[in-house]
Amino acid sequence: MRFRLGRTEVADLGTNGRIEETVNFGPGDQNNFYYRLERADGDGFAGTFAGGRITVSVPGILIDDWAGSEEVSIEGAQIIDERSQLKFLIEKDFVCLNAHNDEDQSDRYPHPKGGDAC
Repeated sequence: MRFRLGRTEVADLGTNGRIEETVNFGPGDQNNFYYRLERADGDGFAGTFAGGRITVSVPGILIDDWAGSEEVSIEGAQIIDERSQLKFLIEKDFVCLNAHNDEDQSDRYPHPKGGDAC
């Protein structure tokens, strides 16, 4: 499972211990999909899915070290059973190098290969 976070989201996760977003697929709450990243006290990642909501618990020590640093990503895994695991990758979102649309990129991080602009 991969998440790309803008500057504001990284700051909110570091300061408030969680971020949550909603994707609306139509009218009414039954058509909403939610995802949340939240700080955990333990040292392992954990993911749940229930009621149209994905929640990923991330070790607080990793969030603290990552949010204020130049590190691009944090990653971990949750063991599902003896044959499978759920992998998590949380990245800082960079501005694109080749713009193909009019998407607002003002909250993204400078791209290491291209500076602040596309």
